[in-house]
Amino acid sequence: MSPHAAAVPTPAPAHEHGARRTAAAFRAVYGAAPTGLWAAPGRVNLIGEHTDYNGGFVLPLALPHTIVAAATARTDGVLRLHSSDADGGPVELRADDLRPPGAGGWAAYPAGIVWAMRAAGLPVGGADLHYDSTVPTGAGLSSSAALEVVTALALNDLYGLGLDRQRLATLAQRAENAFVGVPCGIMDQTAAACCTAGHALLLDTRDLTRRQVPFDLAADGLRLLVVDTRVRHALADGAYAQRRAGCERGARALGVHTLREVPYARLPETLDALAGEPAVQALVRHVVTENHRVEEVIARLDAGDTRAIGPLLTAGHASLRDDFTVSCAELDLAVDTARAAGALGARMTGGGFGGSAIVLVEAAAAAAVGAAVTDAFAAAGHTAPRIFPAVPSAGAHRLA
Repeated sequence: MSPHAAAVPTPAPAHEHGARRTAAAFRAVYGAAPTGLWAAPGRVNLIGEHTDYNGGFVLPLALPHTIVAAATARTDGVLRLHSSDADGGPVELRADDLRPPGAGGWAAYPAGIVWAMRAAGLPVGGADLHYDSTVPTGAGLSSSAALEVVTALALNDLYGLGLDRQRLATLAQRAENAFVGVPCGIMDQTAAACCTAGHALLLDTRDLTRRQVPFDLAADGLRLLVVDTRVRHALADGAYAQRRAGCERGARALGVHTLREVPYARLPETLDALAGEPAVQALVRHVVTENHRVEEVIARLDAGDTRAIGPLLTAGHASLRDDFTVSCAELDLAVDTARAAGALGARMTGGGFGGSAIVLVEAAAAAAVGAAVTDAFAAAGHTAPRIFPAVPSAGAHRLA
């Protein structure tokens, strides 16, 4: 890799890299040891983008990069939130006063969890929480979902709620939709809550059925690189909501509940029916073909032919770029350069408008492909990307 690349090292497991530091920081902020420590990961999505709010298929995997939370319950209904990544002292709120939409800033995500749990009739009160993170923020790696899920898991344990992981993910999605104001689907929260090490998670977002799909890249002599373009996006700015509204408009025009119900085999006549709305037509084409690509990727992984998924990743990027129009110059440069340098496939991952790309490469070619991408960014005058391997890792869990 070029000496100018801004690499992000793959961190050790959360109990090694974060627990002691987070516990010490909690004590420094709040003056006492925490009751417990929990971790939740960021994620990359291998394939299946902008399908989750359309009832479709997604295939994310958890990263080793996590948010670690130290927490203690309170009996006075006060919620205090502190992060090593935020300036100043704890944000202090009262659980009884939480109403959507929440105030802006990072604290809206954990506060939204408290609100969502209480709105669901769960006996949750106050808490002191401190967070440490190794998940790159704004990189399309779902740091927000990790923050929500680690908070939900901590409160689930502190208050003895007994909720399963999918229920925690659903509450986290509710918090982000209603309290934070981002109309996201269920993928990111489910990935943070339910992924397992060494696997990608096939999630059917229509009925929330899940399957852990073995994804041992090292055994196949492969590597999946994440290229963080350092272009920051804000999904709450309306662009994401516009795409979702367009998909819903397409479903209504076709007389279906969600675009998942549109068969791939009937795509030509489906698109003909939307000829009067070319923008909606393009959104529908992406969602239907992307669901089909997820099924094709699964078929190849089940057959043990991981290398064969590369062209499907690249086709997914073209669809996101041309039909869903959520790519950007830096993402396109990363994908095109990686492919020209010998990658098996590449695509943007996450909501878009910046963030990260993923690149499937032979392990022996990873350094050369990373160097080519970094050099191309330098030649174009872009900020150096951060490049690191995506190692399929564990979902949310208690550390101590």
